Amino acid sequence: MQSALHTQQLLLPNCKLALGRHLRRPAAPLRARKAATRRAVTASAFEPDMSPLPVVYGTKGKVDILIDPTIYPARFADLDQGGKIVAEYIWIGGTEQDLRCKTRVLNKVPKGPEDLPTWNYDGSSTNQAPGHDSEVFLKPRVIYKDPFRGGDNILVLCDTFEPPRIKEDGSGMTDIVPLPTNHRYHCNIAMEKAAAEEPWFGIEQEYTLLNSLTKRPLGWPECGFPGPQGPYYCSIGAGSAIARDVVEAHMKACMYAGINISGTNAEVMPAQWEYQVGPCTGIDGADQLWMSRFLLYRVCELYNVEATFDPKPVPGDWNGAGGHVNYSTNSTRAAETGWDAIQEQIGKLEKRHAAHIAAYGEGNERRLTGKHETSSMEDFSWGVANRGASIRVGRSVPVDKCGYYEDRRPASNLDPYVVCRMFVETTLLQ
Repeated sequence: MQSALHTQQLLLPNCKLALGRHLRRPAAPLRARKAATRRAVTASAFEPDMSPLPVVYGTKGKVDILIDPTIYPARFADLDQGGKIVAEYIWIGGTEQDLRCKTRVLNKVPKGPEDLPTWNYDGSSTNQAPGHDSEVFLKPRVIYKDPFRGGDNILVLCDTFEPPRIKEDGSGMTDIVPLPTNHRYHCNIAMEKAAAEEPWFGIEQEYTLLNSLTKRPLGWPECGFPGPQGPYYCSIGAGSAIARDVVEAHMKACMYAGINISGTNAEVMPAQWEYQVGPCTGIDGADQLWMSRFLLYRVCELYNVEATFDPKPVPGDWNGAGGHVNYSTNSTRAAETGWDAIQEQIGKLEKRHAAHIAAYGEGNERRLTGKHETSSMEDFSWGVANRGASIRVGRSVPVDKCGYYEDRRPASNLDPYVVCRMFVETTLLQ
């Protein structure tokens, strides 16, 4: 605790300005006092007061809306669209974590993604193409209902491709090629190969809400820290369950859109929450998790707060954020023999531990320390009902002799296309 407190003190210098200390000195000539004040203000920006910080219980402050949120729903939301619909094309950007979108007006409701037109965007503005050859193709893959516009309007999850080019011999056009950041393409290939096993995924998405101005966890004191962890997990009440309205709005948006969201709960660190997506079969689990993230960002936009999937948003004695993956196949769900299949699959995961860790999220080494309900990233372990292990098996699974297991190693910023593909490749295709 001492080292954690010291880390916290380094992160957040005391907000008392050195200016205040100068003003408490005995009176001096006016010119000297002004010079001292200027020096103090300048120094305070570079030499913060490092005296111990107070522990502050509860929350303070409010989140201000930047624009009047009542104008659009009151005057424009219900206007007739003249028989047309709005399609929001959504894709993953060049950082492989950012989501991008653009709006297209269509003349009719599509029956499926195959009825939607291929579109394009400027890849040089998303770090996915050079400026001299910047066009990137968007291929519609999945349609969801739009909870923000309502009606027949839709959200369209797309993946990204290099456009076709004229062949060198002039005989025609080349095929489109998936961008290096298009991990959905390769995930879908793996899922099609493993379709007979019907892999099911249930992903627990943890995230932290931030004040959009200070970038500190929402509801945390400006100069200090909340009380120690303990009362926040699955909590209720002001000061413990922070920004529940955002969580509820996001859950309802997911349900309306067609996301198989199965629950939510407050997490161990204040301003940290979790929701679960699944069970979903094959690539549908990864598709739905990405769309649920888009919905979360959009809901937070309405409330003028931010959501971060950083696996360790606050260093020190605070829990990180994970993206635990619950997994089963026909073999593990089979009566009597499923338990043997689970142990066999866990053995395969152990042999590829390093490869999985490398693909389980950027910055995960800050989270997987062996503390705060995590395993060490250096070692592989598994156990029944053990939340400190790499793989946790439910208490009832050895009794029922079939079921699922949970990989607790993935970080909250996991790419589900990468992680789900690796699960299938390691346990079923190798």
